[in-house]
Amino acid sequence: MKIGIDKIGFYAPHIYVDMNKLAVARNVEPEKFTIGIGQSQMAVAPVTQDSVSLAANAALEIIDDEDREKIDFVIFGSESGIDHSKSGAVYVHQLLGLNPHARAIEVKQACYGATAGIQMAKGHIALNPDSKVLVLGSDIARYGLKTSGESTQGAGAVAMIISANPRIMELEEHNVYLTNDIMDFWRPIYSDMAFVDGKFSNEQYILFFNKVWEAYKEKAGLQLSDMEAICFHLPYTKMGLKALRTVLDEASEDVQNRLLYNYQASTTYNRNVGNIYTGSLYLSLLSLLENKEELQDGARIGMYSYGSGAVGEFFSGILQPGFKKHLFVEAHQQLFARRKEVSVEEYEVIFEETLPKDGSDIELDITKDPAAICLSGTIDNKRQYVNKLR
Repeated sequence: MKIGIDKIGFYAPHIYVDMNKLAVARNVEPEKFTIGIGQSQMAVAPVTQDSVSLAANAALEIIDDEDREKIDFVIFGSESGIDHSKSGAVYVHQLLGLNPHARAIEVKQACYGATAGIQMAKGHIALNPDSKVLVLGSDIARYGLKTSGESTQGAGAVAMIISANPRIMELEEHNVYLTNDIMDFWRPIYSDMAFVDGKFSNEQYILFFNKVWEAYKEKAGLQLSDMEAICFHLPYTKMGLKALRTVLDEASEDVQNRLLYNYQASTTYNRNVGNIYTGSLYLSLLSLLENKEELQDGARIGMYSYGSGAVGEFFSGILQPGFKKHLFVEAHQQLFARRKEVSVEEYEVIFEETLPKDGSDIELDITKDPAAICLSGTIDNKRQYVNKLR
């Protein structure tokens, strides 16, 4: 039985800051941001969007009434959770009006959460072939204004429906994973900002990739030449390229050129959204599928997932016949076209707008947020969400 990605969509906030202008404001050469780390724009989350609303908006785009009935498991991968107890999946389940007879959980392991969710989903589908699983990767990357990590911030969510007989990608069985207890990136529960050892994290990202790639080749009996493209978790778009370059000499010049060319297509969306943690790998996959017109049915796509702390995994998937018909290309083009640029000054004000930390009630103005699903405030320490389509 084939199991894999039946639908995939994403959502990013309606505002962004230009990285050239941010560089100038921070007295940094613009090329350090646009070429050095490979970012052009950074999505900015207004206070009316959090990890729950971003995920719900991403899923709203792809689900239909049949999905609402058949989805009996919602897995919410995030490191930007809003509650230490209640899962973001429960909120999304209600906001989307899904079948009440469903499981709903939140999964956490830095940027690896959504990948873990997909593997759990595969097991569920194997036991329940007629059901569907909604897997979400939703995050807001925050390091603070004028910090070394500021240029790698971002916000957004990816939603995927995992099912039997998938229409987009069958996920193969040659998964290889690796865990090691390291401190390259972390966020203690008392902090709303992440801590990162940037140089160490980059080194570990590449080290983990090399180790799981070597193990994958042995387990699957496949080589670089068998990959049409490799998609990477992208904290910034240059990171995946650094890892890819470490193995390119294993392949012929033609294969190297193909992988490098397709890598660029896989970074288009990430370059203009920024880091979305758990969703970054799958935003890269979506970018490849929607921006590389020459992709053919039956092509094998490699995928490298990395979550600091750290867990890494390499796996692959096969594009299904007619997969292009099941993408939401026009909707995503419109999403980017409708976004509004804000100045660096406006971005700084928006960044500092947060919910009260003392539990005070607050009503937020959601009329300025065009998203269908918004955070409208808090009452009695409870977040309030609105689905404008209801």
